[in-house]
Amino acid sequence: MRRSAKVKGHPLSMQLPKDEIAIIERAAKACGRSRTDFVRDAAVRAAEDVLVENLPIRMSQAGFFAFKAVLSKPARPVPEMVELFERDPF
Repeated sequence: MRRSAKVKGHPLSMQLPKDEIAIIERAAKACGRSRTDFVRDAAVRAAEDVLVENLPIRMSQAGFFAFKAVLSKPARPVPEMVELFERDPF
């Protein structure tokens, strides 16, 4: 039997304290988004960050030696960074 209604996705449910829900509600409202959209996007972004941070970097042996050679060179000042650190903080 064929279903006529399409399923949006798989449900995900959680219980949160009222103060955390209030923070999420305020942030979602500030972005002009629903709480569901806000939480979904935040969760997906956080998951992607974790996955990217844990991806192994693969390169050829020649590429690795070239990478090491660049890292072994003496550091050079970056003019924009020097200017930034010389600014008065106030």
